[in-house]
Amino acid sequence: MTPPARFLGGARSLRTRLLVAFALLGVCTAALVAGVGYVQARDAILQRTQDAAVLTLTERIETLNPIGAMPPSQATLDEIAARLSDGDDHAVAVYRDRRSAPGLDPDLLPPELRHAVGDGRVVWQRVSMSGHPVLVIGTQLGSDSELEVYSVRSLAPEQLSIGRLATQAWLTGAVALVFAVLLALLAGRGVLGPVRELRRATNRLGEGDLTARARVQGTDELADVAAAFNDTAQTLERHVGELRRMEAEARRFVADVSHELRTPLAAMIAVTDVLDAEADRLPGDAGQAARLVSAETHQLTRLGEDLMEVSRFDAGTATLVLDDVDVAEAVRATLRARGWSERVRTDLPGGVLARVDPRRLDVIVANLVSNALRHGGPPVSVRAHVRPDHLDIEVGDSGPGLAADVLPHVFDRFYKADTARTRSEGSGLGLAIAWENARLHGGALTAANHPDGGAVFTFHLPRPGATR
Repeated sequence: MTPPARFLGGARSLRTRLLVAFALLGVCTAALVAGVGYVQARDAILQRTQDAAVLTLTERIETLNPIGAMPPSQATLDEIAARLSDGDDHAVAVYRDRRSAPGLDPDLLPPELRHAVGDGRVVWQRVSMSGHPVLVIGTQLGSDSELEVYSVRSLAPEQLSIGRLATQAWLTGAVALVFAVLLALLAGRGVLGPVRELRRATNRLGEGDLTARARVQGTDELADVAAAFNDTAQTLERHVGELRRMEAEARRFVADVSHELRTPLAAMIAVTDVLDAEADRLPGDAGQAARLVSAETHQLTRLGEDLMEVSRFDAGTATLVLDDVDVAEAVRATLRARGWSERVRTDLPGGVLARVDPRRLDVIVANLVSNALRHGGPPVSVRAHVRPDHLDIEVGDSGPGLAADVLPHVFDRFYKADTARTRSEGSGLGLAIAWENARLHGGALTAANHPDGGAVFTFHLPRPGATR
């Protein structure tokens, strides 16, 4: 049998637990009160009936004339039984092995009752005869201890009254149960209403609605909880608003700086192109300085372009210009444009079409291959695998691979795994930009280590309804 505590603990809703608790309390209280009342009323009814029957029998015995000579005759026994019988009381007189006729068979009387009568006492006992409850009273008559009389009274009326008491006790329990359930519903409305309101406010807050507040009702503990929730939500709204303001200012600053750098960088690129052309004719350190300035200027230009791209992603203004593209030709074009065709191995099935933004696919492949060439070991390979519902483009190298602590952060902005690989010459934004472009296509970009060594970056591109 399941204990009540375990049952209440297993109930899923607070409403159910309240209903069950109130119902159990109501039933237990009603059972206790009705049970005690029933037992006391039953005992009182039986005691009153018993006392009245004993008193009646005693009074009738006192009205008997002297019995006369002993041993009594059969006629005397019959007369005694007749005078002691009245209505529901049926008496029998017994002397040794003789008894009044007609009457109760003494052999049906409980032996302990007859033994107690033999001791000269007035005794009584409730017994069942022929399936009916009766009260048997016995005593000695006169001075002869062998003359006994027994009176039998039916307890059927009392049993009927006790039955009505039991029915009333059950009805009381049922009414108490209904009343307890009604109380539970009222209590549930008073308790669960604020709880549901707090849950709705919590759900709204969890969904990002920082203006969500719970209605404070009353001055109890639930009202304190709702007020504490509102204070917390208000503080959270203020902090998040401040963070969003700072983030927006940071994005705007990056975008503004990147935009403002474009004009001077364009002029610097023009000057460094002239320096590159003249570097070989410049003496000594001047030529090296010219080449260094040219390289760093181009690096600064790429950083500015990457920052501009990142600011578009953050502002949500990055868009796709989709077209049906032959994947193999697009990848090879990316490698040719950067002079990597001889340094990168390819395994690209022909005739595979994908609906992508060609410029952003070029950025993804270029950043992955550039990362592999810069940080991995040769040979670097690009492979394409056609799946039923998507296309995988893998870029792998034969370097030392990615350390376990690097993998979770490899697509973070400005993250450079200097301890895992050679010194980075990039901006630290290439893989982050590739990841954003993959996400913009509805795909994903993952990083892992190949079982045979080296890092593998995979672009998973969905191809709904694509044909090969």
